[in-house]
Amino acid sequence: MPRVPSTGGTSDPVQTSEPSANCPLAEGVVMIGSEHYAIRGGVAGRERLRILGRVMASSTRSLFERLGVGDGLTCLDAGCGGGDVTLELARRVGPRGRAIGVDIDGTTLRLAREEAEEQGIRNVEFRVLDVQAQGAGSGFDVVYARFLLTHLADPAAVVAAFFNHLSPGGLVIVEDIDFSGCFTFPDSSAFRRYHELYCTVVRRRGGDPNIGPRLPSLLLDGDFQNVDLAVVQPTGTQGEVKLINPITMENIADAALADGLATRQEIDAIVQELYEFADNPRTVVGLPRIVQAWGRRAGV
Repeated sequence: MPRVPSTGGTSDPVQTSEPSANCPLAEGVVMIGSEHYAIRGGVAGRERLRILGRVMASSTRSLFERLGVGDGLTCLDAGCGGGDVTLELARRVGPRGRAIGVDIDGTTLRLAREEAEEQGIRNVEFRVLDVQAQGAGSGFDVVYARFLLTHLADPAAVVAAFFNHLSPGGLVIVEDIDFSGCFTFPDSSAFRRYHELYCTVVRRRGGDPNIGPRLPSLLLDGDFQNVDLAVVQPTGTQGEVKLINPITMENIADAALADGLATRQEIDAIVQELYEFADNPRTVVGLPRIVQAWGRRAGV
């Protein structure tokens, strides 16, 4: 099983953009500062997101189909990363609709713009913006976030911003992790240490690695109605699902080193063992349980 290149790199400077003429409500859409994010961004982070996007593609598409995300809708993808879901939304809503992706990582957004251009997708826009700004107005039909709230010290404030970004009757969709649910078979000491390091660096930055089961309550507390949920868990004995653990370990290495949680030698050994575990077709890897939750803003 091939390794993912662990190329370093720095993100483009964070900068704000003027509001779009097509969607003025995108002005001031807010993200947390990158210093609070546990996972490496930039080019190396984008490679991880590509693999994660492919692993998650089927379940996220099924969720959109179930909830009727389709032609003509205007969608906001908050914390869009490399834009894989933003591009999927743009394809779904077609030329009468629009998808806007926002994130703090200028490098991944630049790459996302390039990929949209290569794929000929015109009804999409990517910006370095802030998702908590209350002055952003309203008007989106759908607000979506995947693996964002887990990294935030105050996810309720971001859910409140989602509410304000939506039109009456608009749909919020969030997917996030319950890291306590991930597993391997057979037991792996490298996996257990990776699990410990991941949860620690996220918690030290104010996040919650097990936020998934909280999502329905967060939506209800945010005044959303008709809240419901589903649970998925990517699991496998082969393929890219088994690469997520070692490449995530590579991408939290900077945070673990900065916090003094592990040495470079230990991190390299963990990564090596996780790749070897992934290479073995007799082993099983179960990623964190992923809670999918959704609800609507009242009104029509």
